[in-house]
Amino acid sequence: MNSKYIKIMEDIKLRLAGGSLNAGSKLPSVRQLSEYFSCSKNTVIKAYDELEKEHLIYSVPKSGYYVVNDYQKEAEENGVIDFLSAGPDKNVMPYVEFQHCMNQAIDHYKEELFTYSDQQGLYPLRVQLVKYLQNLQVFTQPERLVVVSGSQQALHLLVSMPFPNGKNNILIEQPTYFGFIESINLHQATTFGIELSMEGIDLDRLEYIFRNNDIKFFYIIPRFHNPLGHSYTNGEKKKIVELAEKYDVYIVEDDILGDLDPNPKSDPLFSFDPSGRVIYIKSLSKIFLPGLRIGTVVLPALMMNNFLRYKFSSDFNSSALSQGALEIYLKSGMFNSHLKKVKEVYRTKMQILQDACELLLPANTSFSKPNSGFYLSISLPEHVKAKQVVHMLNEQHIYVDDASRMFLAEYKKENLVRLCISQVNESQIKLGVERLAHCIALLDSRKKHSTPNNFLLI
Repeated sequence: MNSKYIKIMEDIKLRLAGGSLNAGSKLPSVRQLSEYFSCSKNTVIKAYDELEKEHLIYSVPKSGYYVVNDYQKEAEENGVIDFLSAGPDKNVMPYVEFQHCMNQAIDHYKEELFTYSDQQGLYPLRVQLVKYLQNLQVFTQPERLVVVSGSQQALHLLVSMPFPNGKNNILIEQPTYFGFIESINLHQATTFGIELSMEGIDLDRLEYIFRNNDIKFFYIIPRFHNPLGHSYTNGEKKKIVELAEKYDVYIVEDDILGDLDPNPKSDPLFSFDPSGRVIYIKSLSKIFLPGLRIGTVVLPALMMNNFLRYKFSSDFNSSALSQGALEIYLKSGMFNSHLKKVKEVYRTKMQILQDACELLLPANTSFSKPNSGFYLSISLPEHVKAKQVVHMLNEQHIYVDDASRMFLAEYKKENLVRLCISQVNESQIKLGVERLAHCIALLDSRKKHSTPNNFLLI
C-alpha cells in the first residue's frame, strides 16, 4: 500500500487545522509537492483527489487546487465552544486509511459478512487484540476475549448476569460514568457507592463495604476517570485487587482511556490480578471511530459460557465487517501511528485547559488536574448550581456538562461541572474558560446579594 499520499494528506490537514491554510488559499502545485515529498506526480494527484472526495479542497481547471474549509475558524464563526461532546477529535480521525481497511475486509471476509460469525468474535481480530492489549500491560489469550458492540454492551450484560461468587450487589465510584448508572437503574440493581476525589478513595472504607455488603463486583475507571479525570497509583490498584481477592469480590475495570496514559509505568488493575478476579473492558470509541461499535472484554474462563449466552440474547454477534476492518487496521501497524498522534493532541489540549483554569477561575472554585485524558471537572462554590452554569453558558453557545447525573441519589452533588477537551478547538479553550469563569463569578455574586426570600436578582 502506497502510504506517501496519506502522508501528504495528513500534512495538508494539519496545516488546515493549524490555520496556516485558510479558506480560498491556493495549494502548492503538483510539481512542487512531488519535489518536496520526493514522490511521483501521480502520488500527489491521488492525495489531492482524496482530499476533494472529503470536500476539503476543490480544483480549478488550468489554475490548481484551492481550500474549501477553514478548519480552525469554522466552529468559532458559528460561535460554538464545545466542552460537552465526548467523541474523538474529528480532525485526527483516520478516515481515508480505514476506508482502505473496510474495502479489504469486504474482499477478505466475504463469507463471514453473509453468515452469523463466531459469537466470541472473529478469531483473527482477537489475535490482534491480544497483541494490542500487551502494550497496555494486559497479557491474555484469544480464548479469554469476547468482542462486544462497544464497552456499554459489556457493562450492561455484566450488570444483569450472575457471577461465580453468588453475590448480588454492585459497588461504584461516586461520581462515575452515567451510562453505567443507567444500566443499574434499568436492572434495578442494588448499588452502593464509594466517594472518589482526586486524592482517590478511602481504602479502609472500601474494605468495610467489601466485607459487609455482599458485593458482586466493583465497577472502577482507574485511568482518566469520567468525569473527574482521576488516575489511581499502582500501589492503590494493587491494594484494591488484594481486597477483592480477600473478600471474594470481582472487579470490572473500564480502561477506555488507558491508551492516553503518558506514564509507561502505569499499569491496569488486570496486571495485579493472579486469580482471574479482574474483568477488563477496552473500547476504541474515544481514540478511534466510535461508529464502529467495537470493544472487547477479557473474562475469567469460568464466566465465558454464561457471558456468551447473555450476549447471544442481546445481538447474536457484533458486526463482522467492522471486526474485519479493525483486524486489518491493527495488523497493518496504522493504529500505532494514529495512537501516537492522538496522544499528543489530547495531552496538549488538557494542558491548555489546566493552564486556563489556573489563570482564570475564581479562587473559591477547585478543579481536577489530570495529565491527559478527556475530562476535567470543576467544583463550583457550594451555592452555585451546575445547572445554572449550563443554562447561562448555553445562551452563549458554550456547552459544558452538569455532572449531577453521574451520582447515585444519596451522593448527588449539584455543583460539579465536567469539561471534555476532545472536540473543542485548542484556540477556543482559553476563551471558553474565561466565559465560564465570568459566569461563575456572576452567579456567585447574585447569590451573595440575593434578597431574604432568596430570589435571584435579574
